[in-house]
Amino acid sequence: MKFTVQDPCQLVRKTFGDPVADDLRYVVKAVVGEENFIDMWPNKSNNYCCGGGGGYLQSGYTEARRYYGKRKDEQIKDTGATYVIAPCHNCHAQIHDLSEHYGGGYHVVHLWTLIALSLGMLGENEREYLGEDLCDCGLCTVDDE
Repeated sequence: MKFTVQDPCQLVRKTFGDPVADDLRYVVKAVVGEENFIDMWPNKSNNYCCGGGGGYLQSGYTEARRYYGKRKDEQIKDTGATYVIAPCHNCHAQIHDLSEHYGGGYHVVHLWTLIALSLGMLGENEREYLGEDLCDCGLCTVDDE
């Protein structure tokens, strides 16, 4: 499994810049393993917007939103990653929609989902966006306890 990460516009490009992007990568690599991480290019403060932020996700202009998000979809596909980690809810929803619309085949997960999974604290009902390869990870049955 390979993972990449979306740099949220408000947090990275418009506010704290590369230092918070570096912190994000530190956490992601600690959770998924550095050898399983593939960075997008461009990245950090120069990463592409997903096209869903600033209220655009709820604007009703679905085709325009998808059109502007196509570059993000192609950028993700270029990494070959199985999973896109999205710290922002708008990015998560937009990138999930892009994957379905353009046939990306990648999964989109919230950062907190992978943190909870790595700690063995992700409940069965919180696994909606995980692929089959991670769906049963960290689950135990009564017999296992």
